[in-house]
Amino acid sequence: MPLKSQPPRSAKLFAEPEAATPPAVYSAYIDGASRGNPGPASYAVVVHGPNGETVYEIGKYIGRVTNNIAEYYGLIAALDYAATQGIHSLRVRSDSELLVRQMQGRYKVKSPDLRPLHERASKLARSLQTFRIEHVMREQNRDADRLANAALDATGGRSGRSEAAETTGHAAGPRVDPLGAQRHQAPAQTHRVRAHYVKGVLVPFEPLNLPEGAEVSFELRIPEKI
Repeated sequence: MPLKSQPPRSAKLFAEPEAATPPAVYSAYIDGASRGNPGPASYAVVVHGPNGETVYEIGKYIGRVTNNIAEYYGLIAALDYAATQGIHSLRVRSDSELLVRQMQGRYKVKSPDLRPLHERASKLARSLQTFRIEHVMREQNRDADRLANAALDATGGRSGRSEAAETTGHAAGPRVDPLGAQRHQAPAQTHRVRAHYVKGVLVPFEPLNLPEGAEVSFELRIPEKI
């Protein structure tokens, strides 16, 4: 009686799915600064590639807001940059304990000025394959802190100056605005902006990509109170 042949041990009845390649992890150091709180403010972002090289950095003056709002602007700028560059995995480091704990869900977002910014950042973070945010000491965040203060120094620490108040540098690749809009647009364009009115100041829900000294006109639509 002939013996039954045995299949090779390596034989598989069903093809096994190939293991997915984990996305390359980028690191972003962010910072926000406000002199007066609220007062003249800026944010900064420094992005490192998977090999540790600096691939993008920016420090930008944003007007008169609080320090916490400036911190959120930095986070949103980092997340927007990741989205425009096709980055799927991002690790963010910030020396703002409030920002980090709120994004981790450990602190509630009680401020009405921060809620729309938190929602915007959370939506962008959920679009990534992996997202992680960590609290670091200021000493570990020196590059972002330097850029944020340089942007403020370029305005003399006062709002309303017309000098350029942005410092950028790139280790590789073309310049991409982290807020997702092109600069130097010749024709005037209309943009819808939602903002809170707080202590005599209009605070946009999202960062605005405007050069220093830009003149804008707007119509106010004030909802009727119920």
